[in-house]
Amino acid sequence: MEESVLGWKEFELEVMRDLADNVVIICSIENIDPMGVHTGDSITVAPQQTLSDKEYQNLRDMSIAIIREIGVETGGSNIQFAVNPANGDVIVIEMNPRVSRSSALASKATGFPIAKIAALLSIGYTLDEIKNDITRVTPASFEPSIDYVVTKVPRFAFEKFPGTDDTLGVQMKAVGEAMAIGRTFKESFQKALRSLEIDRYGFGSDGYFQELLYARSLNSDQRKEWIDSFLKRPNDKRIFYIKLAFDAEYTVDQIHDLCKVDRWFLWQMEDLLKLEKEYSEKGDSVLAKMKRAGFSNRQLSFLKNKKQILDLLDGDLRVDLKKTEIQNILKKSEEEIETKLGSEKILPVYKRIDTCAGEFEAYTPYFYSSYDEEDESDVTSTKSVMILGGGPNRIGQGIEFDYCCCQASYALQELGVESIMVNSNPETVSTDYDTSDRLYFEPLTLEDVYRIYQNEKPEGVIIQFGGQTPLKLARDLERKGVKILGTSPDSIDRAEDRKRFVEVLEKLKLCSPESGIATSMEEAREIAQKVKYPILVRPSYVLGGRAMLIINEEKELDRYMEKAEEISKDRPLLIDSFLEDAVEVDVDALCDGKEVFVTGIMEHIEEAGVHSGDSACILPPQTLSKNMMDEIRKATVDLALELQVKGLINIQYAVKNEILYIIEVNPRASRTVPFVSKALGHPIVKYATRIIMGESLKSLPLPKEMAFSQVSVKEVVLPFNKFPGVDTILGPEMRSTGEVMGIASTVGEAFLKSQYMAGDELPSQGTVFVSINDKTKPELLSYIKDLSELGFNLIATSGTHKFLSDNGILSSKINKVYDGIFPTALDYIRENKIHLIINTPLSRVTRDDSFTIRQAAIRFKVPCLTTSNAAKALIKGMVEMKNRGFTIHSLQEIHTMPKVL
Repeated sequence: MEESVLGWKEFELEVMRDLADNVVIICSIENIDPMGVHTGDSITVAPQQTLSDKEYQNLRDMSIAIIREIGVETGGSNIQFAVNPANGDVIVIEMNPRVSRSSALASKATGFPIAKIAALLSIGYTLDEIKNDITRVTPASFEPSIDYVVTKVPRFAFEKFPGTDDTLGVQMKAVGEAMAIGRTFKESFQKALRSLEIDRYGFGSDGYFQELLYARSLNSDQRKEWIDSFLKRPNDKRIFYIKLAFDAEYTVDQIHDLCKVDRWFLWQMEDLLKLEKEYSEKGDSVLAKMKRAGFSNRQLSFLKNKKQILDLLDGDLRVDLKKTEIQNILKKSEEEIETKLGSEKILPVYKRIDTCAGEFEAYTPYFYSSYDEEDESDVTSTKSVMILGGGPNRIGQGIEFDYCCCQASYALQELGVESIMVNSNPETVSTDYDTSDRLYFEPLTLEDVYRIYQNEKPEGVIIQFGGQTPLKLARDLERKGVKILGTSPDSIDRAEDRKRFVEVLEKLKLCSPESGIATSMEEAREIAQKVKYPILVRPSYVLGGRAMLIINEEKELDRYMEKAEEISKDRPLLIDSFLEDAVEVDVDALCDGKEVFVTGIMEHIEEAGVHSGDSACILPPQTLSKNMMDEIRKATVDLALELQVKGLINIQYAVKNEILYIIEVNPRASRTVPFVSKALGHPIVKYATRIIMGESLKSLPLPKEMAFSQVSVKEVVLPFNKFPGVDTILGPEMRSTGEVMGIASTVGEAFLKSQYMAGDELPSQGTVFVSINDKTKPELLSYIKDLSELGFNLIATSGTHKFLSDNGILSSKINKVYDGIFPTALDYIRENKIHLIINTPLSRVTRDDSFTIRQAAIRFKVPCLTTSNAAKALIKGMVEMKNRGFTIHSLQEIHTMPKVL
């Protein structure tokens, strides 16, 4: 137990020390959220903003004393402090004597590469012996000095885990983060919020009406109670409720008392509201002032058209029904504002990150925008190409796409083309200052990207490596005259637009699951009856599996419709026949518009219905027939050529009863590309970049056919331990936050390796709890027998126990949880008497034994398999492990082994 410091201000200092006892403070970081919120979930600012010079010097002195006392002398440490805002008392919270998440942020914020310097210190260099890469004259013993403000904002994914508590606390829940740089806190703060890609374009006033309209629908007492509840409780939307509180005429002191955010930050936010009011009154005469405070054109457009839009909505809380009309109003107005800014010469300049606040010349082109005086971008006439990154990590779009962006940059450099990287994610390699020739740390919005394009005037822009983020900008950029390199925006639209894609499939005579588009409840019922249950439903306006569900009967459809947004002609519901018991297949391929090379055909371990990003997959496939493999190759070639792909394409198929169905086509790099590249031993993204730059497939050093020397398994890492109360059964909505890769000569060994890598503590002996549905009992029988022969004790619920007994396998019977009779599997899990769980329920019902057992498995860290295919692969691996142990080879060794087609 220790003293509570809830509500105190939180600070971090990044410190480095060498063998000669030289100590430097790299960066100070201040958390806007007070103590009680994990620093990874807090909005943070560098350098710190609210300490007096004396208070800051005190923290510096304490940090230096701590790093010396602990004895860190060859690297860095992150030291966290809590400061009592009432009296200035300081408490040391913790010290991490290693590179941390904050170290990465500090490195990007200052241009000082902490991990690189730490590596050199660890082999005996001292700080004064290491040259600064950016200035080329100062040593690393010079502390970075920064004349700008950096803001980091976390990105959350609570929408992927319905039912989970979104309260923020000491357990980190963010899945990614965005960072922005500005000359002032206001500018940096607003840029960071629009970098999140959550449909917010700054600190409110951006066309996001739900909260505003709901607040207006309440009486004053109800409104106060509602806003207060969001300010008191730390949550992912609290920053926008602070804006709502100011709109409701709360004072800075009232807001501070509720949320404990420092008054200085609240005054800055209040100033933004005063500026909004000034713009509403004075209009374009204060445009320059608004842009210097970080206001986006979308916010200015909203402020100009606020009355018209609110009249259009007329108090209707269902904003989505009018979304298209609102977007059209805002877009038209944005274009007018952009023209006005151009004619008034109110344009951003680009400043350099130089580590020295302008004292020395900076040689590394690492830029941020600001509405300031001097431009430091020094644009060259060298042939250049712009790469759009993926923005903040989120579920469905993570470091896989950053890998692609980095590889593309390296490929351009090899071709003698200057690479220009645009991204906003401090966690990535693409935002290292030496990954590209020129780096812009900027939001990936149309306004920001187009301004960089105008400044740099590159040959074109590559959009196919950053996931959905750049694809969303493709059409608008093209309309503005930006040259899109590689696959055209029209081809992308043919693959993504439902109606146009069906026409492509019909032309090529390819099958897809029977489907329909419903614009009303009655239509949804009719289509469901026509395509036959089970069905897969999803709104037409979401990506990445969001809000998808498998529905087995009409009652479930009715329940779904009650909870879903109202459907209409503008917002239809997509209904597909769900292919039960199908094998799902992922394919990546290269195409130059004339020829196609299939780089990888991956067979999913989980059955169709589990999002491809959540399914383990095997390369090369193990159960597909030669005829089916040939059919998959032919369909891939036909689709890539029809869509005139130039670069990469990803296609998802389902195979049922030897019939091939096309599920989805993505004419871009997919999240499986890094996995396939490592399995194949060829830099696929570099090849795609060369195709985009005009080379043909024939000119690339590719093998005649894809061939592999080993079996590779990709397994996902799921964050269920961060979201207690959420069912762990996988479905069409993606939930994984990472992945690992196991490589071996057999499927079993590769799968087992992948499970260890994903963090499962797999047992070599002990008790296995088995509860499997009737459908999977026969196919799992021989595998459960293998477990018994490996020496595991088996316990099972009544139905499974009887089945095992009837087939000569010994097991102990255990009570079902809802029987309420001790002991149940739940009791055994709590008492650490169960070491592995095989639990394959038929439905996604959460109010049952299975849900309770899976929750307990997460809490007590017991590996839990919920699909029969995963159980089979794991048990195969366990048998092989016992018989011959693991084989270990470096990736380089694997790529020199004989390959098999």
